Amino acid sequence: MINGRKILALIPARGGSKGIPQKNIKILNGKPLIAWTIETALQSKYIDHIVVSTDNEKIATISKQFKASVPFLRPKELAQDDSKSIDAILHCINWLKGNNEEYDILILLQPTSPLRISTDIDKSIEILFEKKADSIVSVCKTEHNPLWSNTLPSDRRMNEFLKKDLINTNRQRLPEFYRLNGAVYAAWIYYVVNNLSFFGENTFAYIMPAERSVDVDSYIDFEFCEFFMKSKNN
Repeated sequence: MINGRKILALIPARGGSKGIPQKNIKILNGKPLIAWTIETALQSKYIDHIVVSTDNEKIATISKQFKASVPFLRPKELAQDDSKSIDAILHCINWLKGNNEEYDILILLQPTSPLRISTDIDKSIEILFEKKADSIVSVCKTEHNPLWSNTLPSDRRMNEFLKKDLINTNRQRLPEFYRLNGAVYAAWIYYVVNNLSFFGENTFAYIMPAERSVDVDSYIDFEFCEFFMKSKNN
């Protein structure tokens, strides 16, 4: 709780994952992937309740073992490859409201961001109040400046690959770009319900370092996280 406002952390974790089967409970440096997010949420100064929304019994069991609440199983139609995350969010909010549990602020934490820390969550919540924002979304600097990127024609000719004013420009002189990193989404619940999105005119960024911004989507991402965690421990 902060300033008398109750805070819900929602961790969406469906069972189906084609890139890495059972990704959300695959062991990462000694713990199921989802456990890293649950434990980080538990370390937050402000979060009042942590709910895992899943359609999978095994994920539910493991989440409970790591002290998260799993008060329902998500309907299968909200856990398909083409299901929208906003529908799972609304399902959770409405289920809790129907069971006399209401919150003021929603923190969406995807289990595929195991390197975020509790400070990232708490700072996002604090900025929500400092900026009098509707929502906060975490970002990090892009690894490669998009101004150095372009499409290629079928013959791979590069005569128009770069804008003329960028040729011979030092990387250091280019403007900084940021990307969504998927680690933290924070918003007033009424805003999410009314706008069906975390994005709007009064959305602000929380900037995270690259080393905490890995979004596990492939085996390479998974192996990098494990290497990074073990290196840090050593």
